[in-house]
Amino acid sequence: MRGSAPDSARTERRRMPRAAGAMATAALLFPLISAAPPATSTLAVSGSPGAPGSLQRAFAAAAEQYRVPQSVLLGVSYLQSRWDTHGGAPSVSGGYGPMHLTDAYTALAEAPHHSHGAEDPRGDGSRPIRALPEDVPEPSELPARLRTVDRAASLTGIAPSELREDPAANIRGGAALLASAQKKLGLPLGGDPAQWYGAVARYSGADDRATASRYATDVFDVIRGGESRTTDSGQRIVLPASPGLAPDTARTRGPDLRSADADAGKADCPRAVSCEWIPAPYEEFGEGDERDYGNHDKADRPRSQKIDYIIIHDTEATWETTLKLVQDPTYVSWQYSLRSSDGHIAQHVANKDVAWHAGNWFVNSKSIGLEHEGFLTRPDAWYTEAMYRTSARLVRYLAGKYRIPLDRQHILGHDNVPGPTRMTIPAMHTDPGPYWDWAHYFQLIDAPVRATAGARSGLVTILPEYEENKPVYTGCTKAGETCPAHGSGAVRLHTEPRKDAPLVKDAGLRPDGSASTTGVNDTGARASTGQQYAVAGSEGDWTAIWYLGQKAWFHNPRTQPVAVPSRGWVVTPKAGTKEVPVYGRAYPEKEAYPEGIPVQPHDPLPYKVLAGQTYAMGLKTRGEYYWAVTFDPSGHKVVRGKQQYYQIQLGHRVAFVKAEDVTLRYSS
Repeated sequence: MRGSAPDSARTERRRMPRAAGAMATAALLFPLISAAPPATSTLAVSGSPGAPGSLQRAFAAAAEQYRVPQSVLLGVSYLQSRWDTHGGAPSVSGGYGPMHLTDAYTALAEAPHHSHGAEDPRGDGSRPIRALPEDVPEPSELPARLRTVDRAASLTGIAPSELREDPAANIRGGAALLASAQKKLGLPLGGDPAQWYGAVARYSGADDRATASRYATDVFDVIRGGESRTTDSGQRIVLPASPGLAPDTARTRGPDLRSADADAGKADCPRAVSCEWIPAPYEEFGEGDERDYGNHDKADRPRSQKIDYIIIHDTEATWETTLKLVQDPTYVSWQYSLRSSDGHIAQHVANKDVAWHAGNWFVNSKSIGLEHEGFLTRPDAWYTEAMYRTSARLVRYLAGKYRIPLDRQHILGHDNVPGPTRMTIPAMHTDPGPYWDWAHYFQLIDAPVRATAGARSGLVTILPEYEENKPVYTGCTKAGETCPAHGSGAVRLHTEPRKDAPLVKDAGLRPDGSASTTGVNDTGARASTGQQYAVAGSEGDWTAIWYLGQKAWFHNPRTQPVAVPSRGWVVTPKAGTKEVPVYGRAYPEKEAYPEGIPVQPHDPLPYKVLAGQTYAMGLKTRGEYYWAVTFDPSGHKVVRGKQQYYQIQLGHRVAFVKAEDVTLRYSS
């Protein structure tokens, strides 16, 4: 959820210490350790579903022991982990193993903040933001949804460490929890899976009926449709389809699940998700010269400005801390938060208003921000399938409502948002990071990343096989220390077509000219799933793309490609032009500013598009600036210019070039 550093000397007193420090403190309060896989396991790895010691056999045994229908056990596990074991490492909400049994007291331990530098999430130098204390309220007690390992241990007699580390024990623990919930409902064990809807709803850990019901409905959708996949431990799991299954949904009624909040209707969400309204305060605070306001700006979108982007963040804090922060009028804001354990959604800022989340005011004024409970530098601190699914539904809904194309030029990670000025680039943040599964996410959105052209196309779309693509990253726990091996949607870029060649340089991140690194937060030599680049050459199993004004090579073997051919619009400098300046925001020309609104500085970034280079074009936009520096929105105004810009995929982040400087053509 991070932003950028201040734009000018005027902004030394901005809110960036609060924005940087407060969330850093939150991350220190509840960070997630990167647990190493257990040295030994009673569960042997086998590719055959029925082989002795296989996960499939473990599900069958646990289902029989605790008299839980096997389809129900498999369905719950799929929605939690997609049957992956993650080597015994915790999820972003402290959940372990295929059943996502939670033990936050163990999982939430010391860890570094995942991104670096001061920041200004508002990303606009037009108004000062005060420096505020870095304290964050500490949650009084972790909720029951983060302590299910203890309950499973009590029910099974299995040690908590074994429930966390041994997948077979973990599955037994999950089965015991389901059976316990069924008994509390006064329902018989075993029998018809349709009678287990209420128990599944309570397994989610949600305390409200709408969220619990949505979770259970998703599980039974999985059971009806069936699933099969090879897990991260190389095992094939099969859940046969049960198309005629009709669960008894009335079983979610009862005193243990509260009704939806009366204000839930204020939230703008699709019907297929559980959503509530927890507003971010639009309030004035302070006195005299210290008077200020927060934590967002009133607007009238899309009538005032078109919404072009949806920005994917991670919260860097637990759900409870996240909600406390967004309700602080002196803090920053975003439109939606999504909970990891069950995919529950809370909306905080109306989509017509401008939240302070992306670190670039131009992007903020034309985007909607989604914060996902999670921590970037914990590669095995994985995101649950429940959260991926509800996030995808929300994105699909918002994209349809605001006519936002479902591609990686419009659905951006926070790590793809450009620094608005040269000075802000090093402090721009890097969530959701290289471990976010963009390919799976876009499949859930019903817009899968795929080839759209023949082999000789001049464009490629990055698309590695997530589970098999495991580039080395460092700095997850200590600087220079290698992170645990983990699937990634990103590829690394070199100066030459060989693995021992230096990584390409990022002149904005490192003005001293040093090369990029393998650091998990270093985006200087990284291309991610769904991003499109113009081909600059090929040599054997290597492909070159134009990237930050240079040729960048990545290993792309024909037998296991990490990119697919694509078609689309590209830009190149106009004939006779040696170089084209690049901008971090598409602001109007100075003549467009009316009296009373200062002309905003609009200096180019330290990158250039050189003659002969080509870059993928994402969208065309006219120069705009949203003047909003007062609490009273009657003084706010959208400044529109005549200058046209093209958004391009410059590096890992997007950027803008003036349309008058380049030639636009179609690459097929």
